[in-house]
Amino acid sequence: MNDANSLWGSRFEGGPSASLAALSRSVHFDWRLAKYDIAGTRAHIKALMSAGYLTSLEHEKLDRSLVELANRVENGSFVAKQSDEDVHSALERGLIEIAGPELGGKVRAGRSRNDQIATLIRIYLLDQSEVLHRLVIDLIEVILTRSEEHLGVAMPGRTHFQHAQPILLSHHLLAHAWPLVRDLERLQDFKKRASLSPYGAGALAGNTLGLDPNLVAAELGLQGPTQNSIDATASRDVVAEFLFITTLMSINLSRFSEEIIIWASAEFDYIKLHDSFSTGSSIMPQKKNPDIAELARGKSGRLIGNLTGLLATLKGLPLAYNRDLQEDKEPVFDSIDQLTLLLPAFTGMVATMQFNRNRLEMLAPLGFSLATDVAEWLVKKKVPFRDAHEITGKLVSWCEQHMLDLHEVADADMAAISPMLTPDVRDVLSVGGSIKARTGAGATALPRVLDQITALRKIAPKRNA
Repeated sequence: MNDANSLWGSRFEGGPSASLAALSRSVHFDWRLAKYDIAGTRAHIKALMSAGYLTSLEHEKLDRSLVELANRVENGSFVAKQSDEDVHSALERGLIEIAGPELGGKVRAGRSRNDQIATLIRIYLLDQSEVLHRLVIDLIEVILTRSEEHLGVAMPGRTHFQHAQPILLSHHLLAHAWPLVRDLERLQDFKKRASLSPYGAGALAGNTLGLDPNLVAAELGLQGPTQNSIDATASRDVVAEFLFITTLMSINLSRFSEEIIIWASAEFDYIKLHDSFSTGSSIMPQKKNPDIAELARGKSGRLIGNLTGLLATLKGLPLAYNRDLQEDKEPVFDSIDQLTLLLPAFTGMVATMQFNRNRLEMLAPLGFSLATDVAEWLVKKKVPFRDAHEITGKLVSWCEQHMLDLHEVADADMAAISPMLTPDVRDVLSVGGSIKARTGAGATALPRVLDQITALRKIAPKRNA
């Protein structure tokens, strides 16, 4: 940071201490923003030319130099030095090496690292939102395919993790697709707020050079400039919002993972995981472990930490810019890295796991899961639901005492429990009948499941379609 490429220090008699330089250095993590920094500089020099601070020839030479710098960054022939404080100073050094100090030295006019970084993080996150969108679409498509493969397969539906009512396996799988759809909607809505450019805000108060912020925004593919220069440089709510979305994605994956881990156990035996998406034990030869699901569950805690850490950093910052804001990048970079690593593996796990249809359908009626159907059958017989609930509860209690299931109770015993329990109650004492009867919007009957698949296919069409 004592090198000539340092962006500050002229009023200081000596350079920073080694410990301060080490603490201040961010280029080891913000280097991933290099291509966005160069894109911002290309837009900025166009604004400088438009305002008369660069001739067309100077602009042309600088733009060629920036393209060359971008190529060198991409192929690895230009990298940051230990002495570079951040991505901005490193790239200015690179530009001066190509364009020369006189012409390269003109670029910094009218901008600050404050408005630079506030813009770069936005366009970076906009790009990453597209990456995550594609990966989530892949997972939704796989969930849809697995649902279509198992149409009509019944399974136990649970509340409080106890048997509740029989449902279709497809219905249950689709319940994991819809939260992911909402995650995509959040990413789309995020773009409205992220697509504004802080360029031109300067350190906090704007600039006096008459540079056109609309021109810069347009060059960067953004909708326009931010409305307040102080807010533009001092706020990171856009980053926090993106972290919230990624955190919620990880939580949605974690909930699905929890079920997959349980389903793969010998006690449940709902699924078998494919060998290529499982691991073994270093000591127990028989083990097949659901590591992808466990890592997904574990990483959700990591992403929650990234979000809460940033929120804690932001909560007490006075306006305008504070160096604390440097702490916004590592959490969001890490959350993106974890999700882009996790999602393909998770999608592969779901695509290849095998469902034990016989086991699922055998367990579907257990735990008196058809009791609600009995109560609703009584309601259809004009019995008040309060009474229907009590009658059905007595029937369940009688079954427990006699170790029978609902359909095994004799007609005479049903009549003894309540004269309202006539023999035709047996019409609803089947898993198929229970599922078929649930035809309300979003319910588990097959036609409603097919409605969901149709709606979701518009969002995640088949790969070969």
